[in-house]
Amino acid sequence: MIVSCGSLAPKRYMYSEVMRITSSRTDKLGRGGYGVVFKGRLHDGRLVAVKFLHDCKGNEDEFVNEVMSIGRTSHVNIVNLFGFCLEGSKRALLYEYMPNGSLDKYIYSENPKETLGWESLYAIAIGIARGLEYLHHSCNTRIVHFDIKPQNILLDKDFCPKIADFGLAKLCRTNESKLSMTGARGTIGFIAPEVHSRTFGVVSTKSDVYSYGMMLLEMVGGRRNVKSIVEKSSEKHFPDWIYDHLAQDDGLQACEVTCETKEIARKMIVIGLWCIQVLPVYRPTITKVLKMFERSVDDLDMPPKQNFSELLENSAHNMHVQGASSTRSEETSLVN
Repeated sequence: MIVSCGSLAPKRYMYSEVMRITSSRTDKLGRGGYGVVFKGRLHDGRLVAVKFLHDCKGNEDEFVNEVMSIGRTSHVNIVNLFGFCLEGSKRALLYEYMPNGSLDKYIYSENPKETLGWESLYAIAIGIARGLEYLHHSCNTRIVHFDIKPQNILLDKDFCPKIADFGLAKLCRTNESKLSMTGARGTIGFIAPEVHSRTFGVVSTKSDVYSYGMMLLEMVGGRRNVKSIVEKSSEKHFPDWIYDHLAQDDGLQACEVTCETKEIARKMIVIGLWCIQVLPVYRPTITKVLKMFERSVDDLDMPPKQNFSELLENSAHNMHVQGASSTRSEETSLVN
């Protein structure tokens, strides 16, 4: 497989080489559910972030297939994969090093808007959408990421965003509109409803759109930044809270929005609320999201407000009715 990819294939490293690159794993950058990341330096002097995956056996073909597919991606908003290690149960991924770390440390900081500024946040939001559009529609193999969240958006020296961490990504043929998968995957708070339960619809690229929408809302407000205000309003779910307060502008004031930045914030909120529509059929594609960014906020319609609890109750009721109906059918056939 490596030979067939030619010069586009990421380099394969021996485990001993990876240990030398990371100076025996001395400079730890972070830890995630799938492994630990260390800072390293290649032989040519380039800095890298090396993710050591937890030891596991089997699925070597699947691991290499996904590494090859992601390794062939090339986009300014996708982190570059330089190489990998697959040696028995030892597995590691070597990515380009991103000096400004992940987006979460900025949007959840004490004064996030002072650190980045609204214009930078807006540019980062568009950059992430462009990266997703590439994964969904422009890359040689369609990739659904399944874990879009601030922690998986890395920022380079110029604060250009790059989507990272493809540990949960699922590959599919470019002519497939939906995915077949078992079990839920992702991070609580960002997982699309249909990934939890197929009663909401099919799992597709729009599952990433939902996660993107949640992240967009957090970029505007940051849950930790509006927590005290949300507590005063009966612990409302943040999207519900921002929806209710958007028209009165008091929600925008709580999110440190000034007169000069009001249009940016309102546009990000409206687009985010469209992206988190519970039923995927009502969400825009990521391509449409990019077109929405090009329009004036006054030209964007406000999406219908969502009611998670009511929809969950209805779906549970429908499942119960369907179950009872199928049971009655079985009883009738038995009697006949």
